[in-house]
Amino acid sequence: MLTFFTTAKPFHGHSGIIQRNALKSWTLLHPEVEIILFGDDEGAAEVCAEFDLHHEPHIERNEHGTKRLDYIFDRAQEIARHDILCYVNCDIILMADFCTAITTVKAVHLKFLMVGRRWDTNITEPVNFSAGDWQSDVIRKALVANHQQTEWYIDYFAFSRCLYFKKIPPLVIGRVCWDNWLIWRATALGVPVVDASAVVLAVHQNHDYGYHPQGKLGVWNDEQAQRNFQLGGGQDHVRNILDATEVLRLDGLRPNRKLYWVTVKRRIARAGRFLRFDVWNPVWFFFLGVTRPIRSALGLRSTAIRRSRGKI
Repeated sequence: MLTFFTTAKPFHGHSGIIQRNALKSWTLLHPEVEIILFGDDEGAAEVCAEFDLHHEPHIERNEHGTKRLDYIFDRAQEIARHDILCYVNCDIILMADFCTAITTVKAVHLKFLMVGRRWDTNITEPVNFSAGDWQSDVIRKALVANHQQTEWYIDYFAFSRCLYFKKIPPLVIGRVCWDNWLIWRATALGVPVVDASAVVLAVHQNHDYGYHPQGKLGVWNDEQAQRNFQLGGGQDHVRNILDATEVLRLDGLRPNRKLYWVTVKRRIARAGRFLRFDVWNPVWFFFLGVTRPIRSALGLRSTAIRRSRGKI
């Protein structure tokens, strides 16, 4: 069926509640679902024993102690029981529509990446999974909150095995840009990227960013965030959900009709960066210097320059 893999924060306080909610929801998706939890964070071993998860306590970290994405993805692809894997952030509740989406995409594509927008929802208590209507209750809360995030918030990546094996730079989790790189990599290889936002209601349980001294701003802008951006190849390798080649709807897969315009806008933006004033300003003044004698003889000296010198 499907192998989920993830890593977590320590299992205490609100983080502990929402992470247990997420993991438990995945276990209920299908009897054959496998879940691998990476890291030796406080409470991880106990939760794995309680939910019968595969625990991989060892994890590679960078010099700051931040978890390495490349290690997690490579190790998961080595040990997963299934050929379809899914990395999910450990605060995301998934429900039956997720498995339906995977089944639909898998029936069409041998290799693929499936992503989607999340629904931000305030959940502060353990979900009552013993209730027969727990999914309906979670869906109701998400729809009442009515906050489906933009294409830049990417919290799950379902993909065929080996798509990323030994290909990921030493990016770190808990900072930005690694998710954008994963989408870019699939598009660069010509692998179908499916946007499942219209059919998968992935519930993100809202939380703070207390794990970073500067909060959300630090997650987006600190040294490690900037390093992720550079390791991922910079702006040219930043992609989001709008770059999906296909969209999944209730009636099946369809080409992403917005992709052409997304590509055009990116090329215009790239041209704008190339034509920045601070890049071309020295070139322009070099050209003016070289052609000054000719322009003077022809009376074509720059009006702006003559005005600045009091000639007009």
